This record gives sequence, structure tokens and C-alpha cells, in this order.
Amino acid sequence: MQTANSEKLWKSYYNSKDSSIKEKIIENYIPLIKHIVNRLNINLPPYLEYEDLISFGVFGLLQAIERYDANKGVQFETYAYSRIKGSIIDELRKIDFVPQGVRKKAKLLQNAFAELEQLLGRSVSDEDICNHLNITMEELYQLYSEVSTFYNVLAFDDLIGYESGQASNQPEVQAEKQELKKILGNAINKLQQQERLVITLYYYEGLNFKEIAKVLDVSQGRVSQLHTKAILRLRGHLSRKKAIL
Repeated sequence: MQTANSEKLWKSYYNSKDSSIKEKIIENYIPLIKHIVNRLNINLPPYLEYEDLISFGVFGLLQAIERYDANKGVQFETYAYSRIKGSIIDELRKIDFVPQGVRKKAKLLQNAFAELEQLLGRSVSDEDICNHLNITMEELYQLYSEVSTFYNVLAFDDLIGYESGQASNQPEVQAEKQELKKILGNAINKLQQQERLVITLYYYEGLNFKEIAKVLDVSQGRVSQLHTKAILRLRGHLSRKKAIL
């Protein structure tokens, strides 16, 4: 998307701060916003529409335009992608679109994975979770389905426990984030094959759930379930590692 025309627009905007040029830049990156929105595998409540998510993304794009520093050597599209997705997720959190009951169930599962990771010192199985929560396998898979909405809007930094509002430039915070990212990479490599593929294709290759379903030859619902299970495993593993950092 970073074409010669885009670069020319950027130079003109930096020199003039002309609002009409800014509008052209926004138009150029609307397809990027739509791409990001389409990757979010969520069921919107009745009071939210697709266009609302686009608006949230435009707000993030505006922030990116104002804060982007070309001298840092990062392409604008890379910088904007993070800002746009972060803005959409932040706005969804503000309106609390995930029902409270779903949040409680997500917390229940997340705590179970974390406690068992620390207790057992290994990757947690579905059987472990069932025994820990005293539920059947059928009930566990129903839980996975119910909490998928909660986990399907995670940004990469959320995986390591740093939500958008927690960003910090302090050296010690950045050092911890880098260490946790390294631990996360090792944990991803230890996931079950299908779970590892879902995480890799979604967070690193930029595919959405529908595209991943075609790659794995499974239903989109199954991809969502694999994503949820993988996130719970990764967060459980990270909670154990954080305890000894």
C-alpha cells in the first residue's frame, strides 16, 4: 500500500499540514482499516454496526498520522496497523460489548489454566481442566465456545498481558516485554499442531478466521475454538513464567 503516490502525499503533508492532503491520506488507508475490521472474528451486539468499527479504526488512523515519525525508520503502514487495531479494541472495551457473564466464564477458565500450569509445571490438557472444574468434556467445549468472543479481539501485546492502556517506554517495562515475547515464542512452538497453526496464521501471517478455516479444512467455529484454547494455554504458561521473572 506504500506506493510512490502515498510517499508523495506524505511529503506534501509534512511540509504543508494541508487538511485536504490529510483527507487523501485517510482515503488511501481506508482499505487497511477494512482489512483489520474483517479480521476481527466477533459477533456485534444489535447497537453496533460494521460502520461503527470502521469509525473506531479511522480514529486510530488519525492518531497514527499525527504521531508518525518517518525518521524512526518504521513504515507508516506498520505503525498505523497497530494504532488502528488498538483503537478499535479500546473502543469495544469502553462500551463493554462482552456480556458480564461471558467475562466471568473467561476469567474462570483463565484462572484454571494458570493455576494448573503452576501446579503441574507442564502444558494443561482438556482432561486436567475438566477435573479441576469438575465438569464434563461437553461442558468444557461449550465454555470454549461461549468465551470465544472475549478472546477473539486480542492484540498481540494482550497475549503477554500488556493491554493498550498499559504501554510504557520505561526501559525495565520494555525489557520485561521483550523477555515475555521470547517466552511466548517458545510457548507457541510447544502448542498442539492445529493450535500453533491458528496462532501463527492469525497473529503473524495476518489471515482471518475464515481464511484459516480454508487452510486447515475445518469450520470457522472450530478455528475460533482452537484460537481460544491456544490463548488460554499461552496465558497459563506465561503466568507461570511471570511468577519466576
